[in-house]
Amino acid sequence: MAGIYIHVPFCKKACHYCNFHFSVSLKTKNDFIAALLKEIPLQQNYLQQETITSIYLGGGTPSLLEEEDLARIFAELRVQFSISETAELTLEANPDDITAEKLKIWQQVGINRLSIGIQSFFDQDLQWMNRAHNAAQAKDCIVLAQQAGLSNLSIDLIYGTPGLTDDQWRQNVDTALALKIPHLSCYALTVETGTALQKMISQQKKEAVDAEKQARHFLLLMDWLQEAGYEHYEISNFAQQNSRSRHNSAYWAGEKYLGLGPSAHSFDGSSRQWNIANNALYIQSLGNNTVPFEKELLTPVQRLNELIMISLRTQEGLNLTDTAIQFGEEVEQQLKRRSDKYISTGRLMLNGQSIQLTREGKLFADGIAADLFFSEKTAVVLQ
Repeated sequence: MAGIYIHVPFCKKACHYCNFHFSVSLKTKNDFIAALLKEIPLQQNYLQQETITSIYLGGGTPSLLEEEDLARIFAELRVQFSISETAELTLEANPDDITAEKLKIWQQVGINRLSIGIQSFFDQDLQWMNRAHNAAQAKDCIVLAQQAGLSNLSIDLIYGTPGLTDDQWRQNVDTALALKIPHLSCYALTVETGTALQKMISQQKKEAVDAEKQARHFLLLMDWLQEAGYEHYEISNFAQQNSRSRHNSAYWAGEKYLGLGPSAHSFDGSSRQWNIANNALYIQSLGNNTVPFEKELLTPVQRLNELIMISLRTQEGLNLTDTAIQFGEEVEQQLKRRSDKYISTGRLMLNGQSIQLTREGKLFADGIAADLFFSEKTAVVLQ
């Protein structure tokens, strides 16, 4: 089983917090589509004929694409790859792009899941983020999608913004629950280097992020969604029964995936590669039938550390038996010893043969994972 990710590098406007690769000019959209249609057959063998069980169109803003664009993309994908009849086909969409006509088009090309960039149900938050939609559109687009029969929905929510009170955060979550959204992706506001937000904070034009507030919002979120019956299956993701994101779950399980489009990343089990994050150069290179990418062959230590990082983020945690099979029993023993201090402080727990983050430990997930990492200079001989 394998997945395909397609990066659509266009947006109507730049959100202040975003550091993803995109352009607010659509002048090269047609050239991008032509280049993408050339890349698809050139990458046909990357996944070694494995059946595709998920396709995810992200960005950027894929909901900006026209019917003809999507039809041509999916037609070429079906020619070049074996796509499962039950594959999860997700489109990221902004609320202001969602109309009854577009919903019909998306379903006709095979889209069966939407990931909607809501972020907040409050106008003041959306304006602060420089989002293109308003609070009314945030609610209306969900109802519209459900009425069209697209009930497999995920929405993004951001917490910890300076103007978001605890009560407003509760209202955001309650609104999502009232709308019966089966999947929620919830993120603490991150101030990324080089973004408009980072610049405005450094110039004291916007208030800095409050880390204590973010931690409080995350703890409240976990409590509220547990009470509502959602499983916290990954640090930032919550799902009702049988509503996990199949595509992202494959990432966290270390399965293979192919990334298409500028800045898209791919993983084949032993190496990673990533396309150039430049629309013009991507288009130019594919004009010469060449995929513009860089590649890194992962060392055993890198593969081990990635396993630690992605596994700890999940509800299932890091399985020590599987780790021993892949990397040797000495690695398993070292992981047990390294975990002891976090188990004793209540931030990790040993559940059978799996090391898992506790509720409090999820606040420190990245730091704990990094502390468990192995060095390339380690004396352990990895299998």
